[in-house]
Order: sequence, then C-alpha cells, then structure tokens
Amino acid sequence: MADVCCGTDTPSQAPSVTEPAAPPAAVWRVRELQAAALSGALLLASLFLSGPWDVTAQLAALAVGGATFVPGTLRGLLRGRLGVGLLMTIAAVGAVGLGEYGEAATLAFLFSIAEGLEGYAVARTQHGLRALLDLVPSTANVRRGGIETEVAVADLRVGDVLLVKPGERIATDGVVAAGRSALDTSVVTGESVPAEVGPGAEVFAGCVNGAGALEITVTATAEDNSLARLVHIVHEAQERKGNSQRLAEKFARPLVPGVLVLAGLIAALGSLFGDPGVWIERALVVLVAAAPCAFALSVPVAVVAAIGAASKAGVLVKGGAAVESLGKVKVVALDKTGTLTRNEPAVIDVVTMPGVDRARVLDVAAALEARSEHPLAAAILAAVDSPAPGEDVAAVPGNGLTGTVRGRPARLGKPGFVEPGELADDVARLQDAGATVVLVEQDGTLLGAVAVRDEVRPEAAEAVRALREQGIAVVMLTGDNARTAAAIGAAAGIEDVRAELLPQDKARIVTELQARGPVAMVGDGINDAPALATADAGIAMGAMGSDVAIEAADIALMGEDLRRLPDAIAHARAARGIFTQNLLLSGAILVALVPLAATGVLGLATVVASHELAEVVVIGNGIRAGRKKHLPAHAPLRTADKAAVQARVPARPAPVPLAVVPAGKVLLPLGGAPAAEPATEPAGGGCCSGSCGCGD
Repeated sequence: MADVCCGTDTPSQAPSVTEPAAPPAAVWRVRELQAAALSGALLLASLFLSGPWDVTAQLAALAVGGATFVPGTLRGLLRGRLGVGLLMTIAAVGAVGLGEYGEAATLAFLFSIAEGLEGYAVARTQHGLRALLDLVPSTANVRRGGIETEVAVADLRVGDVLLVKPGERIATDGVVAAGRSALDTSVVTGESVPAEVGPGAEVFAGCVNGAGALEITVTATAEDNSLARLVHIVHEAQERKGNSQRLAEKFARPLVPGVLVLAGLIAALGSLFGDPGVWIERALVVLVAAAPCAFALSVPVAVVAAIGAASKAGVLVKGGAAVESLGKVKVVALDKTGTLTRNEPAVIDVVTMPGVDRARVLDVAAALEARSEHPLAAAILAAVDSPAPGEDVAAVPGNGLTGTVRGRPARLGKPGFVEPGELADDVARLQDAGATVVLVEQDGTLLGAVAVRDEVRPEAAEAVRALREQGIAVVMLTGDNARTAAAIGAAAGIEDVRAELLPQDKARIVTELQARGPVAMVGDGINDAPALATADAGIAMGAMGSDVAIEAADIALMGEDLRRLPDAIAHARAARGIFTQNLLLSGAILVALVPLAATGVLGLATVVASHELAEVVVIGNGIRAGRKKHLPAHAPLRTADKAAVQARVPARPAPVPLAVVPAGKVLLPLGGAPAAEPATEPAGGGCCSGSCGCGD
C-alpha cells in the first residue's frame, strides 16, 4: 500500500504455514509510529529550548521523522519511481534551505504518523492471516507402519493416517477413515453449527474435533491444505486492485511530476515579478499541499480491512475489484441445485395401491436401483435398511429400469413408461410439489409410486428476504423442469424463475439481466462457470475444498449457509461506501489546499497539518471497513423455522422419516481429479439421463 503512496515498498509475501505467527499488531510496535513519537517529543522539546539547542532539537526531529520515508523515497527514485515521498522530501529540504527548521520538522513528524498508521493497518491484517495459520497445531499424531508416532505438521505426507483425539484441532485436510464426531468448522466456513462427520467425510485443517476420536487419511500437506490455500488466496486478493484503487493510482502518477513542474513555474515566474524568497517558499508549500498520499490511501486501506474481515467470516473476496462489483449488485441470480437446495435428494413420500405394503414398493424399487450411482437412486436406497440387488437389471434410456426381483419381473420408471392408473392424481400432486416421481411395477401389476425431492435449504427464504430488503431483485436459474422449479422458487420466496436452461442459456440470461443493473451469479463454480464468468460478480457457494469453485468465482462462500450471501453484499456495500467517502474527502483536500498555498493564504505549517490530518482521517475511516458489523454469526435454524420454510412448498405431502444420503455434490480433492463427474441439467428436466428411472 505504501508502494502507491511513496513508491518505497516491495510487495509483501504471503505468510507461510511453517512460520510462527507474528506478535499482535499493537500500535506501539510499528516502527514508523515509534519514530513519529520520538520526532514529536524532540519537536515539543524545541519549544522550551533557546539558542542553538532549539534548532538542534528541530533538526533531530526532522532526521528521525524523515528516516521513515526519505530512504525509501531515494531508493524509489533510483528505480525511476516518483512518489509522494519525493514531494515531501523536496519540501523538507527546501524548508531547511529557507531556515524554516521547525516547519520542516513538523512536516516530517506528521508524515511519519501517516506512514505509521498505514503500516499498522496492513500489519493488523497480516497478523490476522498468520493467526489463521496458527490455528493448526505444530505437531500431529499419525500411524505409520502400524506404529503411532508424533510428527511435526510440516512432515505430514499424503496417505498418512492422522489420529485426532476429542478436542484437538485437525492438522491438515483429509478424509475420515474411521470414527464419528461433530466438528467446529467455523474457522474455515464461518458457520457456527457443528458439522457431523463419519467415514468418507471430507475434513479441513483448523477444524476442532468434538467428542469422538477420528482416524483421518491425509489428502494434503501442510503447505497445500485448505487453510494455507485460503491464506495465500486472501493475501493475493489484497494485492488485486479495484477500479477506484486504479483511479487513485492513475491520478497520483502524473500528479507528482505535474506538481514539480507547477512548483517550478510558481518559483520562477514569481521570482521574476516579485520577491524570490516569498515565491520560492510558496512553491515549496504547493509541493506539500498537492501530495496525494491521502488520495492514494483512500481505497487500499479500506479494501485490505474489508477482505480480512470477510475471510474470517467464511467469505473469500478476491480483491478490490470484487469488493466494488459486489457492493454495486442490483440483481442476484441463484442456481437451484446445491445453492437454493441441499443437493441431497430424499424420499419424501411413497404412495401405494390398495392392499400393497409401503415396504414392498421401496424394496422392489431399491432392488432395481441397487447398482445405480445416481443421486435419486441413492435416495431410494437410503430408505431401505438392507437393499438386495435385483437380477438382469437393464436401463431403458429416457424411461426407466427393468429386471428381476426375487425371481419375478419388475419395472421402475417415469409415468408413461409405467402407467400410473389409479395413482394419476397422486402423481400429479407430487410433481406439482416439485418432486420427481417413479412408478414401480412387478408381474405387470402396479405397486405404487416413490417421490424424491431435493429439499430447499431451510435458510433460503430468509436469505432471499434479506436480499430484497437491500433492494436487490432475485432470480432463480435452473436446468430442471418448470414444475419442479416453480415449487422450489415458491418455497424460497422467488417469483422470477427461469427453468429448463442449459449452461449457455444461464450465461445469456445473466447478460440480459445486466440491463437492470450489476448482476451477481451464485452457483457451484463448476457447472455454472459460464454464468459466473459473465456476471459482474461471480459467487461460488460452499466452495471449501474446491479449487475449481474458488478459481471460477470472484467471491466464494466457504460454508453452506445461504444467509452469508446478503451478509457479504451488505459488507461490500459498507466497504464501498467507506472508500468512496475517502476519495471524496481526499480529493476535496487537494482541490482546496493547492490554490490557497499558491496564493500565500496558507503557510507551510498549516498545509502540512491539514494534509497529514486528512491522511490520518482517511486511514482511520478505512480501518472501519474491517468491522464485522454486517457479517454476524447466525444462530442455527430452529426446527420450527425449518418446518415453516418447507411448508411453503405447494401441496407438500407429509414427509416420511427416512435417512438422507448426501449425493451429487462435486468437490475436487486437493491436487487431484474430480471425485465424480458433475451432474448436468439438460433442458426439460432435472439432471438425470434416464438410467435411474425418473425419466428426467
């Protein structure tokens, strides 16, 4: 950041997972502020001294304060970079040349304060990143060759079996091999509700284990795990610049040589027609008055603070441009699967023919679906305790499945492939409720119908309502069929529903929506990549562990709570408002001070005080963007709240208390290929090619 201001600094390095966290970024630990305090003390002492001692104290104050910016300015000048520090250096040297030692020392003192506060703002954010890495323990217990041993976290290898006791933090990413527990994932997702995990579940570095012991197969080293990657990406994001920040830089670059020329003209022309001493002094005052350090700091400090606060709340914002784009959003387009819904299809109802037991319908359906890996098949299998696979099972593309169950022919498929008969009204009711319905037949006799639905997230309606309260229009985009889309939209409180879309259709609609204002697209970051790239702000939902999601989007919601979306937008709007205030204030200061200095209304001391006070105000105001006022920790939804949301689905049948098997979520193992092919959503119905029998 000081690179913009004074042209002195080199880009900072991202914190390393193997380095200890730096001490807290206390104000008194900042070197520039320590120098400013000493410079101020010497300047104050000069007021009580006389003779040569007061000048000595003033020169000492100048030397101490100037040490914070003059060396860097000279290094930048040797590299051909003209920074604001050069204006300050020339002004200080000129003031000394005119015998104004006290004013030169005042300039150095106040400028060192501004430099120190900027350093403090950056150091505080860097410490926050290092504190994230500090959440990982320094050692971990592993089992190698059947022997349990303690190793340094940096020595963990992919494939190691990590042993995590109750209450311990997980040292790196992995997959649960044995044991069950509840994890506090707030450090990486921002969610306050513990996550239940068991064999096969992905877990991430920094999470706190609950009451159960876990054995975890390591999938990433300490340098490559999710927490280290998060810190690295946030650090890179802080280096990215938004439009407002680039505006400040574009303004600052030509201003420095322009001011030097202006000051030279004032000194030369004034000396021709008046007292050279007066006009040279005014030229030096103009140099100080036109220093755009406050203007250049207006955006970076606010952006750094905003990104740091968001990352701690589970919202990954990739730079100043993303903060600006998100803060301007007027329309939010939401994908359905995995965003508005859980992407965990479950059996919600089983309708039977007279005299047929519900268990028999599920038993025959599960036997035909036993070897299918489709999410809808997984939902049916989860409803049966011990499904027995059928024989000679074959798929009828676009229709369903046929086979033999316990020696008797059976079929499962969409209405039309298997006639609904007396269940036609029930089938229509379930379809209108947003469910996918398959009919089950054995020995040519209809047994019943099974309804499967991907349930709406319980917090979806609350999140949509919060977006509307912010004046944002909400649109749902999905490849699912129109009836299912309408039911899900009604449950979430969304009136504008666009269904039966291909990925390219979503991108086209995003373009059309941009006529109404800046658009944010929220999706899984994989199937919705074209729409995410087209939108003004692409937002990946539930992106922890997915490199593709993070790369495809400008913003990533690391957890699964959709309420983080309106929170993130409110946070970005607040940050954008803060750096807009900074730009207007610092611009107004420049416009006011330069002519007043050039005409002699203001002297050097007044200009220095006014200008440096503006810098302090800008930095202090920018730090406010780091407050988490708009990123609250949401309490988990109560059972009554969840029931109220689900009740909004039209004609929702009474649910059957069955287990739910997560399925269909696409996550990339760190450094590996996709664990499963992402489901597509072809126009005209859902994500199924027909092999599961749902007919979508």
